[in-house]
Amino acid sequence: MTEDPYVVHRSLLFTVAYEMLGSAADAEDVLQESWLRWAAVDRAQVRDPRAYLVRIVTRQSLNRLRTLARSRVDYVGEWLPEPLLTSPDVAEDVELAESVSIALLTVLETLGPTERAVFVLREVFETPYDDIAEAVGKSAAAVRQIARRAREHVAARRPRMQVSRSEQQTVVDRFLAALRTGQVQDLMEVLAPDVVLIADGGGVVAAAAAPVHGAELVAALLAQPGRTVSTVWLNGAPAGRVEVDGRPAAVSLVVEDGRVTRIHAVANPHKLTRLDEPAELAR
Repeated sequence: MTEDPYVVHRSLLFTVAYEMLGSAADAEDVLQESWLRWAAVDRAQVRDPRAYLVRIVTRQSLNRLRTLARSRVDYVGEWLPEPLLTSPDVAEDVELAESVSIALLTVLETLGPTERAVFVLREVFETPYDDIAEAVGKSAAAVRQIARRAREHVAARRPRMQVSRSEQQTVVDRFLAALRTGQVQDLMEVLAPDVVLIADGGGVVAAAAAPVHGAELVAALLAQPGRTVSTVWLNGAPAGRVEVDGRPAAVSLVVEDGRVTRIHAVANPHKLTRLDEPAELAR
């Protein structure tokens, strides 16, 4: 028996929903809703099941995004995307790894729901404009304009330069080694002078309520003894898992010119449920 197209394309559909929502939990909810709609469809009328399923997931993600936009206004402290444990193989697909990076997902949070959907479908999945138009309920001409604005918006806010996988790994290793020592000087040597730390505790655990700027302040905040630090692969890049008194946090880094320029630290336990089994992602 031929496998159901929903099953065949599930990893792709999860990736679309996750990139649009920045939350694995919400992405899973969208997939459940999308499955119910797919189950009610007359398959004989569907010429391209993959495209049809992507449209369903896009529409459900847009609905969820608009709901989340209201709830995130009341979020306590900084909101960061939910980190995913990934296998090193994800990094082999450079475009996929970049599209699911915490750094890019954080930038996508600054887009409106429709802009985000158009950007993800066009820039990440290379979806034809006509198909995007049908998914988001706009004309193809309007979608082209939205895509252009979204590209410009993202380009102005994403990291200025990309580093090689080996350089990223080297700097992450240096940072995590410094974090293990808990020494300010060790941390200062790997932090860029204008480094920014963004922490997400969600009001559940203690975390900086606003971004922390500058190497001295960030190093002083991070220089704490008694931490367990290990290297993990998060969202297609080497990163860190840190535990203090049994409480975990996921730490993702942006590296430029051999130093850490941005630290994303997620400590909200509700966002750390996907750190034990690698997520299956696909384009």
